[in-house]
Amino acid sequence: MTAQVLTSTLRPDGALAVVDVGAHTFDAGGELPDVQLAYETWGTLNAAGDNAILVAHALTGDTHVAATEADPAPGWWEGLLGPGRPIDTEKWFVVAPAMVGGCYGSTGPASPDPEGRPWGSRFPFTTVRDAVRLEARLADQLGIRRFHTVIGGSMGGARALEWAATFPGRVGSVAVFACGAAATAEQIAFGQAQIKAIENDPHFAGGDYYGGPVPEEGLGLARRIAHITYRTEHELEVRFGRQPQGEEDPFGWSARRRGRYQVESYLDHQARKLVDRFDPNAYIVLTEALMSHDVGRGRGSVAEALSRVTATPFIAAVESDRLYLPEQSHELAALLPGEHEVHMISSPIGHDGFLTSPEQLADQMRETLGL
Repeated sequence: MTAQVLTSTLRPDGALAVVDVGAHTFDAGGELPDVQLAYETWGTLNAAGDNAILVAHALTGDTHVAATEADPAPGWWEGLLGPGRPIDTEKWFVVAPAMVGGCYGSTGPASPDPEGRPWGSRFPFTTVRDAVRLEARLADQLGIRRFHTVIGGSMGGARALEWAATFPGRVGSVAVFACGAAATAEQIAFGQAQIKAIENDPHFAGGDYYGGPVPEEGLGLARRIAHITYRTEHELEVRFGRQPQGEEDPFGWSARRRGRYQVESYLDHQARKLVDRFDPNAYIVLTEALMSHDVGRGRGSVAEALSRVTATPFIAAVESDRLYLPEQSHELAALLPGEHEVHMISSPIGHDGFLTSPEQLADQMRETLGL
């Protein structure tokens, strides 16, 4: 174990690594003979193995939380992670794993089976709890006995909460941004629409499209649906209104199609960006995992499960979020033992405010979480 810890903690900050965490039987009954988890780390693990923080990404996120010399590309939570920031990498050993079932280095539908063929449609149904159990194995291999904090937003928040419920003795505090204790009917409905958009693409081939045309149109449509829920009506109106895109005339016609409004061009852009970097099957697997999120599953009820959480909670919401309503964060805070404030991020853009403006809560995080 000592050599393994030295290997992991001496790796350059932000350098991608992959570790084999073994075979896994999934909650829904499927199995994989071996699972690999990709991850990045920052800082140095102390001798006691207890100065670690786990950062969990959102649905289409990855391991790259913040830029470093090893990877200078901007990370997705730059406002929180780095020297002198709330998660100070000169003090904490930070681990950011890519969730199983995705497409950023951890085992997912595009990964080869023992015979070298992509898992495709045979990839097991995956839950947030599956991901957390596998992340615990990663922590074991890194020599982490207990996380000081597990933190995440949206699907990352679901993973953070599941960590606190599944491994209470291994989590000192938990920070849940823009996420509730269980997926709501509306969130499930939005997820189902996105999945159907991909499955109805003529190139989907039942999920076994590898080696042929990729169902890009379906994935792009799924992203459009999702992105509307990530932002707000007010922001879209202020930014775009009913303005046409450049010289395009939304009332015109050509052999191809009518012109576009600016907001249509914006959604097309967001769709293209995701299509260029994400696997459609992985999108389905992770969306289904988030739809199935329920910290109370198999534990009596949500209230019973949360009553047994011993980690110090930090609950945050975005005031304009219309996907994960602030009310859900208040319900979560009320069900956790003790009295807890819901810390609000002020942002006009909606759900994505947890990514763009988390530094608003820097002082509150340091005080509540002991950072």
